[in-house]
Parts: sequence; structure tokens; C-alpha cells
Amino acid sequence: MGFIHTDDGVRLFYRDWGHQEGARPIVFVSSWSLTSDAWAYQMAPLSMQGCRCVAFDRRGHGKSDESPSGYGFDRLADDIAALLEGLDLQDVTLVGHSMATGEIVRYLTRHGSGRVTGVVMVGTITPLMAKTADNPDGVDPAVFETFRSEQLLRDFPKWLGDNIDPFVDAETSAEMKGWITGMALQSSLKALLDCHRAITAADFRTELPAIAMPTLVVHGDRDVTTPPDLARRTVALMPNAALSLYEGAPHGLFITHRDRFNAELLAFVRG
Repeated sequence: MGFIHTDDGVRLFYRDWGHQEGARPIVFVSSWSLTSDAWAYQMAPLSMQGCRCVAFDRRGHGKSDESPSGYGFDRLADDIAALLEGLDLQDVTLVGHSMATGEIVRYLTRHGSGRVTGVVMVGTITPLMAKTADNPDGVDPAVFETFRSEQLLRDFPKWLGDNIDPFVDAETSAEMKGWITGMALQSSLKALLDCHRAITAADFRTELPAIAMPTLVVHGDRDVTTPPDLARRTVALMPNAALSLYEGAPHGLFITHRDRFNAELLAFVRG
């Protein structure tokens, strides 16, 4: 464990498990509100399978500093670059959940793919979540603004409690739900607000076709946070992507379907 220092003075907390000679690095990027802890059930078993597993707390999340430079996708993509360069990671598989899928796409289009050999996108927010004239099936931006003003800025802990059930499944223990919501409560409300604005406005449609490396898009067909159609549209725009759709899986499938996901991820990394 340690900290990476960014060019604007932010300290990014990271975990580095399974660091040994010849270990293939997997870099995990967490979703909006969650921290590097979220990937524990991937990092522990995969590090024992010979992978080097690295995860970090996004700025304004967990143990990382808040941001003096905002929370736009360019800034967040530069943080991934700072981590990969700071640890001198090569032949990386980048794994991102939800918001992090956009950060990974922006990293690749902004910094190139020289350090990366593969991408795994889980519960993707790409290509575009908002409804626009040329994206009529998206969500009305007014819905997002209502969430920010009426829920996030009024009682975020209650919203978490009310919405944890659709994130997981009926078999998920109360203790696991508490662990997940406790992570989210470690994040800065300012970071959550600005990141949510970035998520719901970002348009990656012109960037996805430029990513030619092997990409695995993993999505649950019971995902109510990011509907499965986003995954299908993402794969259609990417030249070397495959969709793995999990029947009965929610947005938090890396928790609820961890055994299947871990096996699929390991097979992808070993390619």
C-alpha cells in the first residue's frame, strides 16, 4: 500500500497485491462512490493465482485526497496514467466498473495503449447515458438533476440504504450490504456530486471505435443502474470487443457472481 502523487498535488491511495517477478498486472478502477476495497474479492484470489493486482481510490474517494482540479474525465484519466507510470506497469489489463469504464476509455484515447494489453468493462456507462436528440433512448437529464438535488444533496446515507438491494441480489448478506454502503460513505460529497455530473453528461461514442485492443464487456441482464443495452451498444462501436451477459446478475455482479467473473477475468488475462 502507498500513495501516488499527481501533477496537481493530489495523493492517490493504492493497494498492490501479488507483486512478484513475472506477475501479469491487473489494475482495478472502482465505480462512483466505491473505493479500492470493492475489488478485494477479485484481488485476493487472483493474486494467489500469480497476478499482480493493483487498485486505487479515485480522488475524493476513500483514502485519496480531494481534488483541486475538478473531477472531469480528462483529470481522472490522467490519474490512471499517474498510477501506471508511477508504478511503471506494463502489459496491464485494465478492469473498470460503472463510472470507471469511462475513465479507462478516456485514458486510452488521451494517453494511448502502450502500457495496456486488454480491457474489461463491467456494468459500463458507455457510450452515453443521457437522452439527446441523437440518443433518444437515454435518460432525461432532468432525472439525473433531480437525483442530485433531492437525494444526493439531502440524504445520501438514506438513498444508499434504499438502493442497495437492486445493486446486489437476494442471497447477499446484510453484512455485505453494510460493507458496500460503508465504503460509499467514505467519499467526499463534493466528489460524488461532480463525478455524477461527469458520468451523466459524458459522450464516448466517438472514442470507443479507436480502442482496438481486446476488450471484454461484462454486464448483468438485471442491471437497473446501467441497462444492458448500453453494453450492447458499446460492443457494437468497438472493433475488438466481446459481450459476456450474466443472466440474473445486477450492477454489483463482481460481488454477487464473483466466482464466474473471477474465472472469466483470469482466462482473459492469460489470453
